[in-house]
Amino acid sequence: MANNQNKWQPFIYSLLIGIGLLLGIILKPSGRISNIMGSNNKFSELLSIINQSYVDTVNMADIENRAINELLHELDPHSVYIPASDLKQANEQLEGNFEGIGIEFNIVSDTIMVVTALNGGPSQELGILPGDRIIKVDTIPVAGNGITSEKVFKLLRGPGGTKVDVLIKRMGTKEPILFSITRGKIPIFSVDAWFMLNQETGYIKVSRFAEKTHEEFLSAYQELKKEGIQHLILDLRGNPGGYLNTAIQLTDELLEDYKLIVYTEGRSKPRTDYKSERPGVFEKGKLVVLIDEGSASASEIVSGAVQDWDRGIIIGRRSFGKGLVQEPYGLSDGSAIRLTVSRYYTPSGRYIQKDYSNKTDYEHDLMSRFENGELEGNSDVIFDSTPYKTLRLGRTVYAGGGIKPDVFVPIDTSYYSRFLTESVASGLIGKFAYTFLDKNRVSITNIKPLKMFTDAYQISDAIYDEFINFALSNGVKQPSELDKQKSKAFIKLQIKALVARQIWRDKGYYSVIQSGDKAMQVALKKIAENSELMAD
Repeated sequence: MANNQNKWQPFIYSLLIGIGLLLGIILKPSGRISNIMGSNNKFSELLSIINQSYVDTVNMADIENRAINELLHELDPHSVYIPASDLKQANEQLEGNFEGIGIEFNIVSDTIMVVTALNGGPSQELGILPGDRIIKVDTIPVAGNGITSEKVFKLLRGPGGTKVDVLIKRMGTKEPILFSITRGKIPIFSVDAWFMLNQETGYIKVSRFAEKTHEEFLSAYQELKKEGIQHLILDLRGNPGGYLNTAIQLTDELLEDYKLIVYTEGRSKPRTDYKSERPGVFEKGKLVVLIDEGSASASEIVSGAVQDWDRGIIIGRRSFGKGLVQEPYGLSDGSAIRLTVSRYYTPSGRYIQKDYSNKTDYEHDLMSRFENGELEGNSDVIFDSTPYKTLRLGRTVYAGGGIKPDVFVPIDTSYYSRFLTESVASGLIGKFAYTFLDKNRVSITNIKPLKMFTDAYQISDAIYDEFINFALSNGVKQPSELDKQKSKAFIKLQIKALVARQIWRDKGYYSVIQSGDKAMQVALKKIAENSELMAD
């Protein structure tokens, strides 16, 4: 068992980190700040007594924060407390912007390397280029001194209108270049990629349901419409959720008018029905929604509505299983809580929240799915749920524990090896891709457009050998010949995709990676079939 766990460890950790940052499904705040901690209650009295009389000096703010966290954790796993210091960053992911200089970066060889200057941001306007190295921020040297991503954020982010001096070392120039950058509002996009997979089928990847996701989705769809889209693959894998209203808006684009999308209900919240209300941009055409164990809440609302109305096929693995709705409440010190106020139900009446009566089991649920073989297709794993019927074709679907896909695609473990595990755990594939592009930037960036790079450019066996030597020089153990061959195709594809990401951002990554994506291949095959479920 220990060896099996080690094999999975880096993959599990990356997944759990993503789930640990679940946005959930959140009602948009009304703007009214509520002080829920009145001064005349036992909690306030207790804190006052401790502050005045406890034998030792204590950090009262820390005690108060921990007490609130424990209280909310006892209610359910998704009611959370957000300290004032973290609230702005927590909201940025949903509001869709932050203030800074507008770069994507990676730390390579203890140096900040610019991956790209974001479109329309201050850095792009001043001419900062991919491959530039930041060696000093204001008066602080940041190269070769243990710089971390957290330190970079603190140095480069700041209120719009403020200035920061950035000293850059650029390939081909002898002297460093000094840029004085005025910080501005930088968009955070939630629709990561969109492109045509063939002459008829388009692909859209949505990473979360933020304030402007619907607007971004429509923009992406209009571009694909110009290229002749007739069928759509909507990728919600790894999407942890976000705003309820945004999920409803996006689903409205897929369903005919007056169809129930979702309804919510709670002790103090009467039932509220949300229906499709306006003509959608993709009410006709074959539709596939991709989900996995990282697809939660808002993602489950979209996939649940599509499944219940037999609008399309859900492909992948069982979703996370979160059927609770949170509402934000501001506290007097600038902190906030997101409190569970209602449950949501799919159009057929399914409540898909997995059991959280045993909090330890709940927190380890994803790990359990790995260990019991569910993600690899273990047929002995029982899906504990109640059957329901879809609303058009009367197919059997299930409640409890998430959305069960119509077509299961197991996680692919055929390329796993000790060599790959160690390389992934150390982030070496990404580091190699950055340094490889840096050495070959001119020749690779001359390959245009993206489709030509995707179709024609290959990571050769010689480049793969370079990666192996790179991994060995960074402490990875010498791989066996079997391990080299098992992981070869996967690593080569990842290197190519990560190189493409640096040039074309996420669109480049997903354009390349889809050729090795089994769920995508299954989706294309299903679209080619003429089943009643996939009828135009």
